[in-house]
Amino acid sequence: MKLKVCGMKYPQNIAEIESLFPDLMGFIFYKKSKRFFNQPKINLNSKIKKVGVFVNENFQEIKNKIKKYELDYVQLHGEETASFCNSLNHLVKIIKVFKIDDNFNFKKTEEFKNVCDFFLFDTKTELNGGSGIKFNWDLLKNYKCKKDFFLSGGIDISDVEKIKKIVKSYPIVGIDINSKFELNNLEKDKDKISQLIKKLRL
Repeated sequence: MKLKVCGMKYPQNIAEIESLFPDLMGFIFYKKSKRFFNQPKINLNSKIKKVGVFVNENFQEIKNKIKKYELDYVQLHGEETASFCNSLNHLVKIIKVFKIDDNFNFKKTEEFKNVCDFFLFDTKTELNGGSGIKFNWDLLKNYKCKKDFFLSGGIDISDVEKIKKIVKSYPIVGIDINSKFELNNLEKDKDKISQLIKKLRL
């Protein structure tokens, strides 16, 4: 199962988490986010994929960030259309986010399945990610599309065993973590993420 650590912000902390070799690391290019990333470059081991996170950003700005930071993936966290995803997918791999609540219609994912590489299911809140709140995972029974997805939204170490069970029923390719592994200064907790990795790989 892949591990994506999102909301990376500070160079020293990025280097600390890089040493744990998560599969992907996410950098938020949404100016309203407290985790907004504005460092001049991203230096990562080539084995770790760089994900740029955008919310309703224009095509040219995303294209510029792909080139500047040599992004491997773009994660679209807003109301982007399938045609918008299609216009980008020749430049970069795409993760499309769907915000889940009790009223979410999973049929909405169908139009995106051929223009994205992965989906990501996060909890619908007033925030664009990083809320620390879980959605009801029982809702996944309504997901009929075969596209692999990342599970996100308030995931903590205590959830690992349940995730290992439900992964047998759904095409979960990995988990996306953020606020539950964060210190007060918005740095990610290296020790806690290390514990998570050990539990995931048991």
